[in-house]
Amino acid sequence: MSTELNTSDPEIATAHFTAPYGPLLEALTLAQHGTTIALSPAQECVLIEADTEGLTLRTHDWETAVSVEVPAATVTRTGASLLPLVQLKRALAAMVAGETKATAARTTITLAGDLLITDHLIVPVDPHPVGEFTPAPMPAPVAATVDAADLYRQLQRVIPAACTDDSLRTLTGVQMTLTARTLTLTGTDRYRVAVADVPATPDPDHPRTTTADPLTALPPARVMTRLSKHLKTLTGPVGIAYGTPGLTLTTDTATITVRDLEGALPDLTKLFPNADTVGSTLALDRATTQRAVKKCRAMITAKGGTWHTPVTLRWDDDGCLTLAPRIGEPDEIARIKGMAIPTTTLAGTTPTAREIHVKPAYLADALDALAGADTITLHLRDQEEPRAAERPLLLTAGPRPSDREFAYLLMPVRVS
Repeated sequence: MSTELNTSDPEIATAHFTAPYGPLLEALTLAQHGTTIALSPAQECVLIEADTEGLTLRTHDWETAVSVEVPAATVTRTGASLLPLVQLKRALAAMVAGETKATAARTTITLAGDLLITDHLIVPVDPHPVGEFTPAPMPAPVAATVDAADLYRQLQRVIPAACTDDSLRTLTGVQMTLTARTLTLTGTDRYRVAVADVPATPDPDHPRTTTADPLTALPPARVMTRLSKHLKTLTGPVGIAYGTPGLTLTTDTATITVRDLEGALPDLTKLFPNADTVGSTLALDRATTQRAVKKCRAMITAKGGTWHTPVTLRWDDDGCLTLAPRIGEPDEIARIKGMAIPTTTLAGTTPTAREIHVKPAYLADALDALAGADTITLHLRDQEEPRAAERPLLLTAGPRPSDREFAYLLMPVRVS
């Protein structure tokens, strides 16, 4: 990683370098994550630092800070330049306009202070005084590493469950807790909870990676959604660090720090049923269940229902399961027959004469999160338990309620 220049020095020289357009654009696109909510012209810029170790791009909008190296670049004069990031990207795209994608990617871009140079054009870019840029705090040391593909996959499962209502700001985050060799991701909007575990390798030099001393961060889900696009392209390890101002992700060439939301998610463990409180464990055919949900949602729309209109999981007297939309007046509802869903009882009793109402969008999200499995496992409280219809449902990829590789807790809908 390049050493950070003293950009407060008014005598510092401007950065000069050459780099292929493709790698430079890729680095700028990643750096742009650090300018999303910038509140000043300087923080909408990218700080370009050229030193004896290479070229580094830095951005910081107070919520997200990005530092990314450009290994394909060649520094021709050490120094720093502060340039408007969006203007720079647009100017670069104009420099390679008319070229094939392959030719554009190979085109050599030269920056000499505020001048962009190619074989065809020389164009100035509006510079800002380097001293106006506020750098981000130094990130904390790496506590553990996780596989980039595993982190991306589990984030895609958990993020949809996070709240989108800014009046419940704490719930708009994805909690990321490192406990020994496991990174646990949690998202909730009060009506559902998604929990996923990612295997982690603790850094032997980090002082806090024990079960008794977990590390926790709560980055905004919307920021993690943006950053996951970058994770999708990565292979290999990603470092995880916890500190001020928040969570830091590191790769071979980039460091991204996301400021924490205030507070923490409530303790949700008591909501999850366990082997002692589960009355029925059922394997459901995932593809059939997904088709049934799509049909029910389409029928709700066709009949003038709303996003809040529930669907009903109904077991008959023989224990056969159907899924039906709950639409119309009581006499109409009584005449609706749902789509049959094949099930197998894995443990406990087979439910009979039982109804559970859920929001179809939430059930659809759970099925999407469990994509790739032929069956999903549904865990229910004992139907003889008081207020059993109001107890949460648990969906897991594995057969046991304790399976936390991925678990999805869904609160039923109360109906009159």
